[in-house]
Amino acid sequence: MDETKFDWDDLRLFLAVARQGGLAAAAASTGKSAPTLGRRMVTLEQRLGCELFQRLPRGYALTEDGERLLATAEALELRIRPLLSAAAQAVPVVKISAGTWVTCLLAGALPQIVGQDRVRLRFIAADQVVDIGRRAAVIGIRNQRPQGVGLAGRRLGRVRFAVYAGADPHAPWARVLGTTPSAQWVAATMGPDDRIEVTSPRTALDLALAGQARVVLPMFIGTRYAALTQCSPPIAELEHDQWLVTHHEDRYLPSVRKVIDRIAQVLLAATAAG
Repeated sequence: MDETKFDWDDLRLFLAVARQGGLAAAAASTGKSAPTLGRRMVTLEQRLGCELFQRLPRGYALTEDGERLLATAEALELRIRPLLSAAAQAVPVVKISAGTWVTCLLAGALPQIVGQDRVRLRFIAADQVVDIGRRAAVIGIRNQRPQGVGLAGRRLGRVRFAVYAGADPHAPWARVLGTTPSAQWVAATMGPDDRIEVTSPRTALDLALAGQARVVLPMFIGTRYAALTQCSPPIAELEHDQWLVTHHEDRYLPSVRKVIDRIAQVLLAATAAG
């Protein structure tokens, strides 16, 4: 057995499977799914050129080579435990990618999302899609089912849009410069006398609140402001499903799991109300 062909992450997962006696129990302590742990153990065995486990109907038992590796791994664990303890004290960062309006909604629900956990949220407000597969974000809110390899999605409901205005329901349109469906809808609807253009959706909302413009908003945003009046029925061509997307492996991390569930609660409630 060539013990130079592994890294600490391999050993960490190996220790969990060896101590728990199987994949399902080890999944809870490692944040990895049972299928992922199974693949990692096979890869480790191939790398070392030996069998580490006997795969039994009710769990995993160590072979002689597995017992030797366990002794080596536990000795190494004792040496690096101070480093592991320092890492455990770090506050985990959960990166959340969403468009302007969902980010606004989540920011308002921050106490509910964080709860009592030691976690730092990093909001990446962007209307373009951020690459979750490469961990540019941990959680993404999308308008379609995820298609990438290794991505998991949860459908959260339907998002509806309508026209909103302040005191003057016939105010000029405010067009957000961009390629989002709502921006394109306004561009096709506005007349020759509508000359308000903005680069930020938030500025369009501020203009509507000031009574200076009509804007298209998600109904979960428009209904939050008493100063706004809904000036149209829901716009059917803008309606879409909302999806919460994560990397398949990241969703099992305890810090991510709790944030996912709480974000889902906030967004489900918002789409149901709007």
